[in-house]
Amino acid sequence: MPKITFIDAAGAQRTVEAKNGMTVMETAVKNNIPGIDADCGGACACATCHVYVKAEYLDRVGKPSAMEQSMLDFAENVKENSRLSCQIKISDDLEGLSVTTPESQH
Repeated sequence: MPKITFIDAAGAQRTVEAKNGMTVMETAVKNNIPGIDADCGGACACATCHVYVKAEYLDRVGKPSAMEQSMLDFAENVKENSRLSCQIKISDDLEGLSVTTPESQH
């Protein structure tokens, strides 16, 4: 099972094991990661699971879809590496993935 590191805006880190096929958001919720509220339950209908993806993983997680990009327009402090964690599917390629939650979500 791939390991994912969640980092909050203050720099606190928590690494958890993730199941292939789940999303980063589902993994965060299952492990009580603060800063990822997932109000819409993963339907890409809100931006409460906004994360910043560490640069070396951007190619592996892929670019946001048009629908995800529209939802990111509602998020605060969007950056080039912003993604909705509900849209990132876990696979072995994401071993060691590191994501940071924005300060506005804490």
